[in-house]
Amino acid sequence: MNERTSRHHKPSPARTAVVVGGGISALVAARDLAAAGFRVTVLEASASFGGCVGVHEVAGLRLDSGAESFATRSTAVADLATELGLAEKIVSPNPAGAWVRLPSGPVPLPKTGVLGIPADPWAPEVRAALGLAGSLRASLDARLPARVGTTAEVSSVAELVRARMGQKVLDTLVAPVVGGVHSADPELLDVDMVAPGLRAGIREHGSLAAAVAAQRAAAPAGSAVGSLAGGMNVLVAALTGDLRKAGVELHAGRAVTGISRTAGGAPDGGASGEAPDGTSGNATGGTPGHGGGAARWTVAAGDWTAPADLLVVATDGPAAVGLLAPAVPALAAFAPAPGPDVRLVTLVVDLPELDTAPRGTGILVAPQTPGIRAKALTHATAKWHWLADEAGPGTHVLRLSYGRAAADAVRAAEAEPTDAALLEAALADATELLGQKISAEDVLGADVVRWRGALPFAAVGHRARITELRTLAAKEPGLLLLGGWLAGNGLAAVVADARARVKAATATGTGM
Repeated sequence: MNERTSRHHKPSPARTAVVVGGGISALVAARDLAAAGFRVTVLEASASFGGCVGVHEVAGLRLDSGAESFATRSTAVADLATELGLAEKIVSPNPAGAWVRLPSGPVPLPKTGVLGIPADPWAPEVRAALGLAGSLRASLDARLPARVGTTAEVSSVAELVRARMGQKVLDTLVAPVVGGVHSADPELLDVDMVAPGLRAGIREHGSLAAAVAAQRAAAPAGSAVGSLAGGMNVLVAALTGDLRKAGVELHAGRAVTGISRTAGGAPDGGASGEAPDGTSGNATGGTPGHGGGAARWTVAAGDWTAPADLLVVATDGPAAVGLLAPAVPALAAFAPAPGPDVRLVTLVVDLPELDTAPRGTGILVAPQTPGIRAKALTHATAKWHWLADEAGPGTHVLRLSYGRAAADAVRAAEAEPTDAALLEAALADATELLGQKISAEDVLGADVVRWRGALPFAAVGHRARITELRTLAAKEPGLLLLGGWLAGNGLAAVVADARARVKAATATGTGM
């Protein structure tokens, strides 16, 4: 380029992206968009980033207040952690495994399963849980035609398991695992959403047990879950630090109040109003369009507005539809039901008697078990060696979770338990589940964290609706929808989906 040309050349303005939400999918999308050359702004309504990956301090220990592990069925989370310089912090749990509490008592939970569905109905731990009659019924799965449980357009987890392996497997193994992982009744969950590929595996391999075995064999070697030394909250700190280094604007405590299509760009090529950090001026520093054109969207947060060539909405489902429906009315029909309200009670206790880890890494509770209100207990210091080292001998961290998805009428009729009531219940439940008396005098510290509707709820038919929704959203230029309500529950699903969607959008020019 000669001097005359260079004097008159005007570089194309940076493309702008506004990410609504500050959970893991939002942060991962922001990172990949910045790497693709976008000028990115992230707006989070709450005071902190990370979504369901939170942190709190209890009895001097820095602990996860939400998700504390990730599935290793794919390398999505491990790859991200490695990119962020956290490879050496990736850890596996104690291989002792968890137990399940049945009405008849506690038994070890079979390790070779998917959603509690056993790969071998005659494995010793499966036989111990099911009994002879239960294992016999489950083994009939191998003799049933592959069409059983696979021909319906949609199926719940319960319908599939009941048809293939019987009610005993459903009640004894599947319901406790599904309740612990998804806070939901397996009668309500879409099997194709929470266990993608499982029904197709039956048609390919001939039985549900064989399909489970094939999924387990295809997963990376080692434990089914992993974490990070220091907790999963370390991932959030690394992500936000990396984003700031990349020039991404991160603004917590700024709720988006409106989203609209942009008919034309602002005359001065910038955004006006008050910036999320309380200063005034241009919100993104970029122009509202690519190559001098108009930005496609305008995002408002109170009296602050910003243009976006690419709008990423990475909130929970009800919030996403509520924000977008005024601009895209067709989305209103896809508003999902809110997820279950989950309460997590963390106890740090001084109790050397728990050094033997009487229930392994924790215990799941069958819904029909009387007298126990928790759906699961995680013995965190037995599960993670790094945490046991930090806590020291005789000090134990117990996490008890409460709350399952219920009909709206049932949920509305239930009174919200107070912190004091939840702590009292947690002590009683931990005593019963661990077979060891735990009193208030043993407690060094405690905390109650409420996650309201945070877990996406994949009701029967949800996957088909999401496919339809994404087809509709794809027709809106410069719009990208992300989050667990679309990708499925769990960090592995959320991270993989966010990165794939951003890659596709930037490759095809969706946000150009």
